[in-house]
Amino acid sequence: MPAERVERRLAAIVMADVAGYSRLMGADEERTLAQLKAVRLTLVDPKIAEYRGRIVKTTGDGLLVEFASVVNALRCAVEVQRAMADLNAEVPQAKRIEFRVGIHEGDIISEDGDIFGDGVNVAARLEGIGEPAGICVSARVHEDTRGKLDVAFEDMGEQHLKNIAVPVRAYRVRFGDRLTDSIRPALALPDKPSIAVLPFQNMSGDSEQDYFADGIVEDIITALSRFTELFVIARNSSFTYKGRAVDVKQVGRELGVRYVLEGSVRKAGNRLRITGQLIDAVTSAHIWADHFDGPQENVFDLQDEITMSVVGAIAPKLQQAEIERAKRKPTDSLDAYDYYLRGIASLYRWTKEASEEALRLFNKAIELDPEFGCAYGMAARCQVWRQANGWISKESERSEAALLARRAVAFGSEEPAALMAGGFALAFFENEQDAGAAFIDRALALNPNMAAAWHFSCWVRIALGLPDLALTHERRAMRLSPLDPLLVHMQAAAALAELCAGRFIEASSWAQKATRGLHNWPLGLGIAAASNALAGRPEEAKSAAIRLRQLIPTLKPSDLANLIQFRRPEDRATLEDGLRKAGLLE
Repeated sequence: MPAERVERRLAAIVMADVAGYSRLMGADEERTLAQLKAVRLTLVDPKIAEYRGRIVKTTGDGLLVEFASVVNALRCAVEVQRAMADLNAEVPQAKRIEFRVGIHEGDIISEDGDIFGDGVNVAARLEGIGEPAGICVSARVHEDTRGKLDVAFEDMGEQHLKNIAVPVRAYRVRFGDRLTDSIRPALALPDKPSIAVLPFQNMSGDSEQDYFADGIVEDIITALSRFTELFVIARNSSFTYKGRAVDVKQVGRELGVRYVLEGSVRKAGNRLRITGQLIDAVTSAHIWADHFDGPQENVFDLQDEITMSVVGAIAPKLQQAEIERAKRKPTDSLDAYDYYLRGIASLYRWTKEASEEALRLFNKAIELDPEFGCAYGMAARCQVWRQANGWISKESERSEAALLARRAVAFGSEEPAALMAGGFALAFFENEQDAGAAFIDRALALNPNMAAAWHFSCWVRIALGLPDLALTHERRAMRLSPLDPLLVHMQAAAALAELCAGRFIEASSWAQKATRGLHNWPLGLGIAAASNALAGRPEEAKSAAIRLRQLIPTLKPSDLANLIQFRRPEDRATLEDGLRKAGLLE
């Protein structure tokens, strides 16, 4: 008897559910059901029909939808999420219906109207790691929709998804207003040669080598940043263009730079080829294009050749001392350097799991080169990030972070990244704000284009009771990295600086800019709650306080104030007073 024929086909699969559904139902079951029904009836189902999708099944708060076109699938999801953002604009955070969406394109099996297979499973797992009100897609979706929609993609790296045998590269879809050129005004050009280095294309035929191509670009950015006569956009903003078809003129407008460097990296065996082309973003004219070949062990030399070619083209009269400083390399061990690059790639995914992996990789680099200052610094920065997000619970980890910080500034006395991260960790973990500020100042003297150092300096100056200087430094960080994925952290710091200066309306204005991206960051939500409360905006303050209580039910105003370690008692009192007015009690 012949085997029953199985129907297989390629499809775009969309999985969606409501973030925090159980909490919403627990708070008000009837209202939540009525809201969800209305949203489905008036928005979600009509959009799916408009883009020729088929609702395969519903699961209470969830949907499984099949599309023949992956472009239609993503376009539908984006339009639904944009419309939901508008619907939720005046709704308190605790009462919002917010969808998480995962999209994958793959092979499915169809049977009795239902669909099965790895394609469905991957979409479900992507939805699970997505953000509320966000969209998470696989590399396949990214590849097939890139340049076809008005969205940007943020690389989340390889994800080890539950019950999926092979790691899946995932991307966050960014479709907010700040990504559209029509809304974001062009930034003014600085009064010195200005440049952005875009992510180089990995031509190695192996996506796992992306970290290496990204690392080469990061090092070129760092080398260029050491030249005080150049204005260099930070890596975090340059990399928002990764995977996007870009218009160089638009990049120049959005980042406020005159020049853009593009390129590619091909790694075959022990051989490297790095290509680069320098473009005038104002006129689109090509300044130069070249390729650089050599064995992998000469990677630092190849980076130097590219850097010096750029400098020679846009600022040929720079001092020899700056040229020599830019050529300084952080380690002689290529294996340690490789682990360091892998660690950076992991850290920049900014998740709990990725930060743990980054810490492991930085420690491997340190094992191979015990005097690798930058590796100590990045490991210390990793621990600061974990502590700020409530992911460190053991006192031994805090002590280890302080030790990493001290070794960073000792072994990396001429390395801006080591001094910046080590100095901030000392201020953060050891309450050594004066020493931390001095180390960060030294980092900025060596590299005045380091946006993260200006940002960390803002936090330390707030703790020291210098809010106006803190705000000046934060504004510099924002200009150097105007599209930074962590821009909300900069805005929250600016809000706290204004709060400590007694300018509550200005603090609330910064907090409003940051609020939509704060999600699960307790300190940022606390700053927003206090700023809005003291500015006379009780609804916004209450919304942030409710979210804080959901994250940490036992949180007290003093807990948040302790994170800053204010030197001036009045600054601590102001923050705690705002938190109490927002509804947080001891």
